[in-house]
Amino acid sequence: SKTMVLSHRKPTVWSHQYHCCKVHSLINYFTGSAGVPNGTQFVGVAVVDGVEAVYCDSSNKILESRQDWVKKVFDNDSQLLEWYKHECFNIQPSAFRARIVSLKQQFNQSEGFYILQTRSGCEWEESTGEKFGFLKYGYNGEDFIELDLNTLSWASLKPEADTTKQSWDADRNRTKLNKVFLTDICPERLKSFLEFGNSSLQRTVPPSVSLLQKSSSSPVSCHATGFYPDRAVMFWRKDGEKVHEGVEIGDILPNDDGTFQMSVNLNVSSFTPEEWSRFDCVFQLSDVEKIIVTKLNKTLIRTNWKEKMTKGEKNLAITVIVVLLIFILVAVAGFAFYKKKKGERLK
Repeated sequence: SKTMVLSHRKPTVWSHQYHCCKVHSLINYFTGSAGVPNGTQFVGVAVVDGVEAVYCDSSNKILESRQDWVKKVFDNDSQLLEWYKHECFNIQPSAFRARIVSLKQQFNQSEGFYILQTRSGCEWEESTGEKFGFLKYGYNGEDFIELDLNTLSWASLKPEADTTKQSWDADRNRTKLNKVFLTDICPERLKSFLEFGNSSLQRTVPPSVSLLQKSSSSPVSCHATGFYPDRAVMFWRKDGEKVHEGVEIGDILPNDDGTFQMSVNLNVSSFTPEEWSRFDCVFQLSDVEKIIVTKLNKTLIRTNWKEKMTKGEKNLAITVIVVLLIFILVAVAGFAFYKKKKGERLK
């Protein structure tokens, strides 16, 4: 299967150990393309702790601060703003064009649509001060090659990248510059973003959790909405143990107000009445010890199928009553007409 390099990483499991060490990240996602008539040739996004901070579009000369605190960072450090402009409008588009041309020649590819992506950046562990850098390339939607900062060499992620690896390994100066940027410059820029954005980035908003069911035979959905940030886990338990069978976990989705929502479904079709009380739904935000537990209880389930049944029954009853009234009126009118005719004959 194809792995898009630009997908944001999201942890899937947290334990109490997770809360011991706060790790911050600054990740730059760059995408360059060729073969798109009048299309955008280069776009970039800078993401701080999972929140989109800066967006750029070289074709339309757009560089946007996506958060209010990012504007404060640029107001405080105009050189950083100029660096982003230079990278977005000049350096990276030129480099991406050259690399796409090189890859097309290497693979003997004809004219068409081609896309090159990078995911680069750093992580900084607040308590220990440890720093980690990373740089990965993807070509036409598949992971292609990445930099190993321990050996200062490139690692092929598919056999077709071996030629590129040999070529890039020979350019030691470029590799060393990459290491300096990823392990020294990037963490300092991350700290600058955190200085102004930490209060916003570190806020936590608990969700509203409810149980939903479309029909009596449908799975029960444990739905959490209104939470922040978008790093959370949600699962069903039985007798305190996590359940996997009959469970479907949905993606974390954005709300219009900047918060998030997610659902986890549980198939209850084979449950006995006694089993229901053994299940509960658990929600937990990252870096928050407290968990939100919702018992599987039929009286707590919000559904519209009961209301629809009641409405249908009412409609049926009304229809029956109307039909009966019409029948009675017709019968009365017919009887009256019959009596009248009979009286006329007697006369």
